[in-house]
Amino acid sequence: MTLRSLKQTIPALGTSDGAGVKIKRSLGQSQAIRMDPFLMLDEFGSDQPQDYIAGFPAHPHRGFETVTYMIEGHMLHEDHLGNRGNLRNGGVQWMTAGRGIVHSEMPQQESGVMRGFQLWLNLPAAEKMKPAGYRDIQPEDIPVFNQPGASVKLIAGEMNVSGVQVSGAVTGGTTEPLYADIHLEPNAQLSLPVAQPLNAMLYLYEGNASLVTGEAQTQLRLSAANLLDDGDEILLAGGPTGARLLLIAGRPIGEPIVQYGPFVMNTREEIEQALRDYQTGRLTAA
Repeated sequence: MTLRSLKQTIPALGTSDGAGVKIKRSLGQSQAIRMDPFLMLDEFGSDQPQDYIAGFPAHPHRGFETVTYMIEGHMLHEDHLGNRGNLRNGGVQWMTAGRGIVHSEMPQQESGVMRGFQLWLNLPAAEKMKPAGYRDIQPEDIPVFNQPGASVKLIAGEMNVSGVQVSGAVTGGTTEPLYADIHLEPNAQLSLPVAQPLNAMLYLYEGNASLVTGEAQTQLRLSAANLLDDGDEILLAGGPTGARLLLIAGRPIGEPIVQYGPFVMNTREEIEQALRDYQTGRLTAA
């Protein structure tokens, strides 16, 4: 096994999206800052209603998937296909925009903490125009496995841990996405396999943790996309207060990306077609 080391750190920058929701964006803060096949990663979290209450009113997408993971709070998803899903603590919404979807994500609370993440996962050219779809994943349907001093919530992907094959709530797909929420106890260590072909990153969102490579330990930056070098294993060490972090990995697509707001295609002509389709109503036509 070859341990992965830290290659690049991309601090999340404060910004806003939707109707003024305050977020911290690492991947996707510019179109040059991505990790194939992932386009964007947003962290949102506040106990001030004015930071999130306006939500994300109806808007279109084409050409990729969105994965929304709620840690605290309550958000309602509705789309033109008639899907309606309540995203609560620990739940995940996995939406395939495909050829086109119009949806909204609106807070269903007037006070309290709203906290979570949204990840954009690109689709290869051959799948960008497939039918739109939506999956509402309840917390109890997401496997959690325990290791000494740690627990791992496996949202997507598969892992062989101590000789036991563990499958997440979502498996397969061209990009083989791996998405895990890791909780480390103070000073604990955790080893996890991450297959060599996958691009991988760690996003520390609470506490402190280090990446261990041989005799060295590299501190992970809080609220940042910590991109990893090649390898097939990661070794993590929790700090004195423990840590909570995301492991995100996927097989790179290696195709040109042309993005215009909520549309992600391979050529400028395809983006222009997406705009025409949205303006004429063909984006969501059956």
